Amino acid sequence: MKIESGKYAVIIKRLWIGAGAALVLFVFFVFAVSVNLFYLFGQMPSLKLLENPKSDLASELYTADGKLMGKYFTQNRSPVEYEQISPNVIKALLAAEDVRFYKHSGVDFKATLSLPYYMLKGDSKGGSTISQQLAKNLFAMRGGFYAGPLYRVPGLRILIIKAKEWITAIHLERNYAKEEIVTMYLNTVEFGSNAFGIKVAAKTFFDKLPSELTVTEGATLVGIVNLPTRFNPVAHPQASKNRRNVVMAQMVKYGYLPEREFDRLKTQDIDVSRYSVENQNKGLAPYLRTVLQDVLLRWADAKGYDLYSDGLKIHTTIDSRTQRYAEETVATHMKDQQNKFFQQWGSKNPWVDKDKREIKTYIQQAVRRTPRYRGLKERYGDDEQAINRVLNAPVKMRVFTWNTPAHEKDTTMSPVDSVRYYKRFLQTGFLSMDPATGWVKAWVGGIDYKYFKYDHVRQGRRQPGSTFKPIVYATAIDNGFKPCDEVLNIPVTLDGGDGKAWTPNNFDNNFDGETMTLRQALGRSVNTIAAYLMGKVGPTRVVEMAKRLGITSPLDAVPSLALGTSDVTLYEMLGAYSTFVNGGTYTEPYFLTRIEDKYGNVLQEFPVRTYEAISEETAYLMVHMLRGSVQERGGTSMKLHSYAFGRKTEFGGKTGTTQDYADGWFIGITPGLVSGLWVGGDEPSIHFKNSTYGQGGR
Repeated sequence: MKIESGKYAVIIKRLWIGAGAALVLFVFFVFAVSVNLFYLFGQMPSLKLLENPKSDLASELYTADGKLMGKYFTQNRSPVEYEQISPNVIKALLAAEDVRFYKHSGVDFKATLSLPYYMLKGDSKGGSTISQQLAKNLFAMRGGFYAGPLYRVPGLRILIIKAKEWITAIHLERNYAKEEIVTMYLNTVEFGSNAFGIKVAAKTFFDKLPSELTVTEGATLVGIVNLPTRFNPVAHPQASKNRRNVVMAQMVKYGYLPEREFDRLKTQDIDVSRYSVENQNKGLAPYLRTVLQDVLLRWADAKGYDLYSDGLKIHTTIDSRTQRYAEETVATHMKDQQNKFFQQWGSKNPWVDKDKREIKTYIQQAVRRTPRYRGLKERYGDDEQAINRVLNAPVKMRVFTWNTPAHEKDTTMSPVDSVRYYKRFLQTGFLSMDPATGWVKAWVGGIDYKYFKYDHVRQGRRQPGSTFKPIVYATAIDNGFKPCDEVLNIPVTLDGGDGKAWTPNNFDNNFDGETMTLRQALGRSVNTIAAYLMGKVGPTRVVEMAKRLGITSPLDAVPSLALGTSDVTLYEMLGAYSTFVNGGTYTEPYFLTRIEDKYGNVLQEFPVRTYEAISEETAYLMVHMLRGSVQERGGTSMKLHSYAFGRKTEFGGKTGTTQDYADGWFIGITPGLVSGLWVGGDEPSIHFKNSTYGQGGR
């Protein structure tokens, strides 16, 4: 017996020595990892990083009335405070991920040591605490400067990573309250569907704020985080439902949810009817957001910020109600115009030359300008037959259409046919601004940003037609003419600038010899009288006036400029008309007010650019003349009298139509708002056949 007792004592002693040695070795290993001994283990997060952990945050774009307009991001993440998160989410998270969260100091050794037991039972319960998972989310310790030479040793790498997570988790617990750690975790974790953090996830899957999430919704989102693809409720509804019920069962087990409530909720399907992934194609004013992106990238590069990850708060002048109304109204108007366009052309192609003959090579040339063709050219070189086989092979695709609520449909057509299909659509640009402040209230750059990225407000340049005439009249007023001056409606011939005579026709080819005032002539948009004034003041003065009114596009100093033959942007024209309403002071259309950092500190404010362009008297008389299009007999905007506001508001404006009805313009003015619209094809060769529908800007 004594021999056996001695034998057991030796075994126990050796076990204690072994355990002690293992503990010493473990402590030494953790110490070596924490100090990166001999630079073998890779760096640890610095104290500065631990005190100010950084995760990529989306920069947010806001309207003037405080509505979220869109985001710029690499990871779509927007932070929230603890108080803004539903208790249902917190309870689900603790029950599913870390029920001893409030009892440990970052590492739950009890849960870690019991992990083999749960694995043998087939339980997927993990051993990482919320603090450890946060450490993993905040600091990419699997690579970069966090990785040392020993990372290459099989089996040792995972031990080093785990040790770093433990150490970092303990440091996080020392620096932050438990509520802060939970909040940081929920703000950093990925939920799939391009949703990072609980705020974006709640919006993406349920179109809710985090504070509004129910028990089932909170359990669904918590269930997603371990395997976002496998448990996505949209792609895998049954798997997600099963996982949600597992989370709710854990909530019952730990006293966060009554069992009777669980029995009621577990049969419910997950409602993802409002699921929507945020991207640049969605949200208010997508065309303006793209214009702003270029401005903001230059600013961020100069100031040392990252637009896509620094969580900047960008404030614009857009009014959300005006913008939404503009988008809806433009869509309604353009759908109607498109139907009329299709009715006019039927099955015929609308791209024609000056002699009204179809341009046979039009689609071929258009296809050669596409990214798809350039990619095929790189692949096949000069083998045009191979390229054409690909371009003419039918494929499934989703295309734009006005005939569905979502404005898109699934179909099958070849890439060549898709170009032909899209070229038949009319395009548009709409801009509305406050003439006094320059604040842009609404910006619609096209019919659908997802399918037509080209911005027709600031990027597109087209002939303005008769909307340019007020600039000619302003030049005349500035040089002594009066609105009441009378002129004969007779043919006018001027030197065209190329040695040839230029004699413009009136819209109706009528030269009745009638005497009319300049106000009447502008209201009726009489070409001969615009040409007469151009002859009196000269093209050079008109070009100078246009520049004073903010037009920077190149203008040909020739008599035909009186009829708007040089390309300009809608953006420029709105600035010019606003000068008339603003008492002669030019105010550049202005859409960016200030940029703040993620804490709300103002980084930069952007002042509006203004200067005195014309006299107050000239501006006043021009407003008086522009109202003539509504008030004078035969005025081109007389239809506005059918609207109630036409009689109650000091309303004026000018229509514009270019040769062959390629462009339809209208710019309207009131004391508090100037708005402009352009309608036309992708290129001037695409247009209406006649004036019945060819004034789409009205």
